[in-house]
Amino acid sequence: MGWLSLSIWVPIICGALLLLLSREDQAKAVRWLALAASLAGLVVTLPLIAGFDTSTAQMQFVEKALWIERFSIHYHLGLDGLSFWFVPLTAFITVIVVIASWESITERVNQYMGAFLILSGLMVGVFSALDGLLFYVFFEATLIPMYLIIGIWGGPNRIYAAFKFFLYTLLGSLLTLVAVIYLYNQSGGSFDILTWHQLPLSAKEQTLIFFAFFAAFAVKVPMFPVHTWLPDVHVEAPTGGSAVLAAIMLKLGAYGFLRFSLPIAPDAAHEWSWLMITLSLIAVIYVGVVALVQTDMKKLVAYSSVAHMGFVTLGFFMFNEMGMAGGLVQMIAHGFVSGAMFLGIGVLYDRVHSRDIAAYGGVVNTMPKFAAFALLFSMANCGLPATAGFVGEWMVILGAVEYNFWVGVGAATALIFGASYTLWMYKRVYLGPVTNDNVRGLQDLSCREFLVMGVLAVAVLYMGVYPKPFTDVMNVSVAELLKHVATTKLQ
Repeated sequence: MGWLSLSIWVPIICGALLLLLSREDQAKAVRWLALAASLAGLVVTLPLIAGFDTSTAQMQFVEKALWIERFSIHYHLGLDGLSFWFVPLTAFITVIVVIASWESITERVNQYMGAFLILSGLMVGVFSALDGLLFYVFFEATLIPMYLIIGIWGGPNRIYAAFKFFLYTLLGSLLTLVAVIYLYNQSGGSFDILTWHQLPLSAKEQTLIFFAFFAAFAVKVPMFPVHTWLPDVHVEAPTGGSAVLAAIMLKLGAYGFLRFSLPIAPDAAHEWSWLMITLSLIAVIYVGVVALVQTDMKKLVAYSSVAHMGFVTLGFFMFNEMGMAGGLVQMIAHGFVSGAMFLGIGVLYDRVHSRDIAAYGGVVNTMPKFAAFALLFSMANCGLPATAGFVGEWMVILGAVEYNFWVGVGAATALIFGASYTLWMYKRVYLGPVTNDNVRGLQDLSCREFLVMGVLAVAVLYMGVYPKPFTDVMNVSVAELLKHVATTKLQ
């Protein structure tokens, strides 16, 4: 078992063990054990960071063992520049969520912490799997802990939101299973994803496979028009659930496009790129306008996530290095920024128990430290230079201009809408005089909350000022993927 396996199974095993500590008097010990387990999950990713070779597009840290011999199913793991950063990002966000949930979760603490740790390991498995069926198992298994997190610790309409989340994502994935089985047969009985990349599929086969994968990945991103589940789920999910959903789970769908749709069905990806670009621009522009009229902070940031993920899919389907690398950078940056936005809303909700913008006003007068952090994260959400939110969006806009000037213009409008809805929300919540007794009695950040906000602030600023470590990892793999897609297209 190598470091990659440890990054999957350490949080899963620790999470399962926490489920055994069910007595209420064990809650304090559970919190500390969950923190230790999440830190252990982060520590085992450090050798991956130290040992990754940025000069090659080959899979690294590969582990392969026969799992089910009859069907030639393997426990096959590996990382390249397309998937690498999402492993430490997942472990990092898990640590943050455990700390952020320290006091807000008081019932079934062991189950809550255990569910997040298990979810963390499963998501790392999705990014690491090189066997098609193993990928599908990890991909579908992530639904279970998130379903429980929403359904047990969510808001008043949590059951409705949990069912909507589960049904949307499960129904989309069923077509993906059909595609996986078809590719298994076409490859002579192999579930190896890298082997599937070399299959000589006809135009009709590629189109059907492309849309079969699209059904699962577009819902998970989520792309317009199958994005409607996300705002409802975010509103009802507990703060930690919203943070992980936005920071990591949405990336599973976008990653699927890179690992499956583009390399397996390159001709279909080229043929239908106009549709993907159109849907992405609608998400960027229309959903940005929808965010302007929201009165619920969580719902506003949820629509913001749809718009930002529209940048990701837009970058992938323009078939140039700047756009595709920009999409990947945007995925990482969105993990930091959206996670910080939802955790910030959670800080206010823990005190006032309301997500309505109208319930606040003048928070800067009573929580000046928190208002400063909120301003930084709001600016990053707008795409301010020197923050993580700027780098990916700027790269995608440059790639869009290279692809088509008017597509670039459409993408650039997102910066206007992003600034409009984010800064308007900040103005109404934080600025001006104190308008009600709830705000007048607020206490500023505790040491624990300051730690969470401070660590995320450092991540947002570091990536914005010095994105080179992130882009260096992906450059060679992005170039190799584009070369593969272009070569296949010409044959």
